[in-house]
Amino acid sequence: MRWPIVCTTPSLLARHCRALMRSCARHSDIDAGKKLHSATITDGLINLPKAFLRNVILQMYAGCGDVLSARKMFDEIPISDKDTVDWTTLMDCYSRSGSPMDALDLFVVMRREKVLIDDITMVSVFSTCTKVGNSVFGVQGHVCMLKMGLNFCVKAQNAAMDMYVKCGLMEDAKMMFDGMTERNVISWTVLLWGVLKWEGLVKGKKLFDEIPDRNEIAWTIMIARYVENGFIEEAFKLLTEMVFGFGLHLNSTSLCSLLSACTQSGDVAMGKWVHSYALRATTDASNDVKFATSLLDMYAKCGQINSAIRVFNSMHKKNVITWNAMLGGLAMHGKGSMVMDMFDQMLQEAMKPNDVTCTAVLSACSHSGLVEEGRRLFYSLENVYGIIPSMENYACMVDLLGRSGHLEEAEAVIRGLPMRPNEVILGSLLGACTVHGKHKLSERLVHDLVQLYPQNTEHHVLLSNMYALSGKSDKANSFRRDLRDRGIRKIPGISTMYIKGQVHRFSAGEKSHPRINEIYEMLDEMTKKLKLAGYVPDTSSQILSGGGGDDVNEEEEKERALMCHSEKLAVCFGLISTKAGTSLYIFKNLRICKDCHSWMKLVSRIYEREIVVRDRNRFHSFKFGLCSCSDYW
Repeated sequence: MRWPIVCTTPSLLARHCRALMRSCARHSDIDAGKKLHSATITDGLINLPKAFLRNVILQMYAGCGDVLSARKMFDEIPISDKDTVDWTTLMDCYSRSGSPMDALDLFVVMRREKVLIDDITMVSVFSTCTKVGNSVFGVQGHVCMLKMGLNFCVKAQNAAMDMYVKCGLMEDAKMMFDGMTERNVISWTVLLWGVLKWEGLVKGKKLFDEIPDRNEIAWTIMIARYVENGFIEEAFKLLTEMVFGFGLHLNSTSLCSLLSACTQSGDVAMGKWVHSYALRATTDASNDVKFATSLLDMYAKCGQINSAIRVFNSMHKKNVITWNAMLGGLAMHGKGSMVMDMFDQMLQEAMKPNDVTCTAVLSACSHSGLVEEGRRLFYSLENVYGIIPSMENYACMVDLLGRSGHLEEAEAVIRGLPMRPNEVILGSLLGACTVHGKHKLSERLVHDLVQLYPQNTEHHVLLSNMYALSGKSDKANSFRRDLRDRGIRKIPGISTMYIKGQVHRFSAGEKSHPRINEIYEMLDEMTKKLKLAGYVPDTSSQILSGGGGDDVNEEEEKERALMCHSEKLAVCFGLISTKAGTSLYIFKNLRICKDCHSWMKLVSRIYEREIVVRDRNRFHSFKFGLCSCSDYW
C-alpha cells in the first residue's frame, strides 16, 4: 500500500487511513482493509497516540463480518482508548456472524467492567435476543435499560418491544407500548406485526386503522398478512387504497415483503401484480438484486419455473443468494441436469458456492436420481470448495443414498456425522427403508425418532404404512389404535388452490366448501371414467382407524377414504371452475401419496389438463399422463 504524496505528516496519513477504512467497511472490501491494516503496522501509524486507528480497524473487520480479526483487534485496543462504540461494534459483529450467545456474553462482561451503556448498545442486545428467541435475557436487558435511565429513548424502546413481540410476549409488548411517552411509526408497526402474528387479522386490522401516520411499512405488513392467509380480494383493496387513495409507493423492501408473502401462500397472481408494478413504477426495484432474487424465488415456488428462469437470465448482476434461489427452485421441479449445468456455470463465473448452494445441488441429485454426481460433490465439499458440510448437506446425502437403495452407505454417512443426527436425517433414512422394505431397520429408526420427537406423527404413519404394505394389517391397525389412545393424531392433509383471485382450501373428506355437492358429483363422474381407462385404487397403505370387519366392506371403505384425499377434491373443483385447457396449481402441506400420484397422471391425460402439485418436498407437473418427477419422488 503506497500513500498519496499529499499526505506528508503522520497525522494526515492517519486521518486518510481512517477514511479509507470506513470506506472498506461500507463496501465490505476486506482485502483492501487488510492491506491498509498491514500498511499501518509497517509505517508505524497504528501506534500513533490519539490516532485511534485500532478502533477504526476493528470497525472495518466487524463491518466485513470477520469475527476473529475483529476480536483480535478489540483485545489489542488499550483500555484507555476502548469506548462503548468498540464494545457495541464487536457485539453486533458476533450477532450478525452467527455467534449471538458470544454477543450476549460480551454484554455481561461489559456490565461487569462498568463500561458505559448507551441506547445503541441496548438496541444491539435486544436485536440479538430477538434473533435467538432468548426472552429471559431480553427481560433482564429491559431491566438494565430502566436502571440506566435509557427508557426515554424511542429507538431502544422499539427494539425491546420488538423482542417481546417476536418472542410471543404480547402482554409485555402492549404494556410497554402503552407506557411510552413518545411513539413513532416504528412503534406502531412493531405492535401491528405482533398483533397480526399472535392475535389474528381482525384485531390487526383494528389496530392498523388506529395508526395515526401509516407509512409504506405498516401498509405492507397488513397487505402481506392478508396475502399469507389467502384473503386476496382484501389485499388488492388495501393495495388500491394505499397507492391511489394515499399516494404512497411501494419501495424495494415493501415489494420484497409482498413477494415473500406470495411465496408462502402460493399466490402467483399477486406475485405477477408486484412484478408488473415494479416494472412500471420503480425502476430501482426492478434492477435491485434482492428484489429480482425474491421475484424468481416466488415464481419458482409458485410453480412458474420458466418465469423464474427468465427473471434469472435477465439479471445483469447476481449474488450467491440469487444462484442459490435459482438452483433450489430447479431442484424442487426435478430439473437435476439443469441444476448440474447451472452449478458448473456458477463456478465458471467465479461465484463461490456456500453450504446452501450445495444443499440445493444435492437435493436436485436426490430428486433426479443422480447418485454419482451427488457423491462426487458431497465428498469434495471440504477439499475442493472449502465448505464444512452442514447438517442440511448430510441430510441431502442420506436422502440421495436412501432413495436410490444404498442404505448401508446412508447408514455409514450417519455414523460418520460429527454431530448428533437430527429428525430430518433419521426421517430420510426411515422413508427410504419404507420404500425398500427394510422392516427391522425401520422399527429401530422409529423407536429412536419416537423417543426424540414423540409428537411427530409422520414417523408413526410411515411405519404403520410399511406394516400394511407388507401384509401385516393387524399390526398396522393395532399401531394406529395405540397412537390414538395416546392422543397422537395424524396431521390432516390440506390442499390449497387459487381460482379467480380467491383461495380455496380442501381437507381430506371436505364437507364445508360452498360447492361441495358439485365437487363430489364431479368426483363420482371422474371415478367411473378413470376406472374405464384402467385406474385401480391403491388401497394398500390406506388404514382404517377401527380395523377388522368384513373384508369386502372394509376394502370399499378404504377406497372411499382414498378418493376423498384433499388434492383429488381440489382437482375436481378446478375442473368445474375453470375453462378447458387451463392449468391447475395445487399446494399440498404433506407428501403426495402413491395413489394420488397415479390418479393425477391419468386425469391429466383424459381431461387434457396440466396439473401442477407442490407437495411438502417438491413439484410434480402432470401432463399427457406423465409426471415431471418420472415417478421418482
